[in-house]
Amino acid sequence: MGLYLYRLIGAAMLDAGMYEGIEADRTTTVQAGMTVLLASLAAGIGAGGWYGVHPLTLVAVSLVAGIAWVIWAVLIFHIGVHVLPSPQTNVTLGELLRTTGFATVPGLVLVLAMVPGLSAIVFGAAGLWMLATVVVAVEHALDYESPWRAMAVCLIAVSIVMGLAAILGVVWGPTLS
Repeated sequence: MGLYLYRLIGAAMLDAGMYEGIEADRTTTVQAGMTVLLASLAAGIGAGGWYGVHPLTLVAVSLVAGIAWVIWAVLIFHIGVHVLPSPQTNVTLGELLRTTGFATVPGLVLVLAMVPGLSAIVFGAAGLWMLATVVVAVEHALDYESPWRAMAVCLIAVSIVMGLAAILGVVWGPTLS
């Protein structure tokens, strides 16, 4: 448990060496998955600050957050490997899932969104922090020489995910009448 917490702290602090170690260590796969699960649950709990505490809110938001991460990570992999690779890009899907899984660590603070009046601030700050951790994770997993290409890959992928979420929300979301 101590090593897991050490990795979480390193990932949260944008430690490049930590991301390199996570990428290379196949034993961190379960820990990366746990991090995504915990961050998704934190999002579900934090959403109670907006939508009210309700088991359905917890389940729905947690599920959507987890699914969104999977789609985002797979898109990052394909965009980074097939659309915007660098000459030294050499990565497996597992390596990318491990690094981006640990990069969800800022999502753990989303439980603080339960505090009245803080929901938007907490979700906004956590979202920006998570974008930064994912950019560092992608930069190292895809062996990029600068964060700018990683930022482009992440922003393209998140734009696609947000577009899909908006379309699905319009089609299957609640009506305002």
